Amino acid sequence: MRSAPPDDDLTARARIRDAAIARFAADGFRVGVRTIAADADVSPGLVIHHFRSKEGLRRACDEHVLEQIHEARAEALLAADPAPSILRLAADEHYAWLATYLLRSLQAGGDLARRFVADLVTETRDNLEEGVASGSVRPSRDPDARAEQLTMMSLGYLLLAYALEPESPTDLASWVVGLSARGTLPGLEVFTEGLFTDRRFLDAFLAQDTTHPTPARTTQEDR
Repeated sequence: MRSAPPDDDLTARARIRDAAIARFAADGFRVGVRTIAADADVSPGLVIHHFRSKEGLRRACDEHVLEQIHEARAEALLAADPAPSILRLAADEHYAWLATYLLRSLQAGGDLARRFVADLVTETRDNLEEGVASGSVRPSRDPDARAEQLTMMSLGYLLLAYALEPESPTDLASWVVGLSARGTLPGLEVFTEGLFTDRRFLDAFLAQDTTHPTPARTTQEDR
């Protein structure tokens, strides 16, 4: 696996951080300090000297990854839908390591995962609102909750499929392409044609719910 892109200033601290990012991406966050030190060709004591603990090293890695995420977003490599985001990152040689690190972080949880998902939810909400304004997306009684659920559904599908692989995919880009191909038709069916054949479940819920008013704009079918 390609390691994190090298810093211009390849100090021991930067080498350790980059080695940790590559190792965490490859093997997960249970990897020990000694393994990371060996990858960076330094002593375990030097790792502790620079980062105080493994947790401190993880925080430094997360902050560096967040910087790279912002750079990737500026280059339009990140989209609101997690699968295209991971695919674009995995297919780009400079960011391939970032895609795997993100998947590991989403599996493990933590600050990086929360901040990344929050950004995705915001972008999803904005994209949906643009669709509502153009008439291509139905309005929602709770736009924030809908954006959050769609993001979580997409991430859940991606993460569960990744977790169930017998071995971590060596070609992450190809793996994401295959996953997207399998999920495109059923996803489009659900989002375009719906799942239920009538409104009884929704109407039963709305009959007892007073917190979500009917959207101002409705389609002919909803009237």
